[in-house]
Amino acid sequence: MSNKSIISTEKAPAAIGPYSQAVKVGNTVYMSGQIPLVPETMEVVTESFEAQAVQVFENLSAVAEAAGGSLADIVKLTILLSDMDRFAEVNSVMERYFKAPFPARAAYAVKALPKGVDIEIEGVMVTAG
Repeated sequence: MSNKSIISTEKAPAAIGPYSQAVKVGNTVYMSGQIPLVPETMEVVTESFEAQAVQVFENLSAVAEAAGGSLADIVKLTILLSDMDRFAEVNSVMERYFKAPFPARAAYAVKALPKGVDIEIEGVMVTAG
């Protein structure tokens, strides 16, 4: 596929497995799931669920910028939560990063996430070019 490019930035956590931070095909960017890792230290944010969610959105923002866009260009998010009781909290944090019209979204409760975190979010973004 000649129009496929790999997106990588030091402003987001390095991949912790055999995957890329994002892959761009044409003007669509498929963003791998981000967990609350601090890019500089690769340490998990642990002080609160809110702090974890903020770090995840900051990581997604860094990947979006590396791909030539911003969070405003995201058209679909998938949110994975260790506890669906955190749904309202993630909505509150998300509203700091997104304004209407909001992207399409799905949220799922899962048994476990990498490194024992409470949240992971992946996205699909469409850029201007």
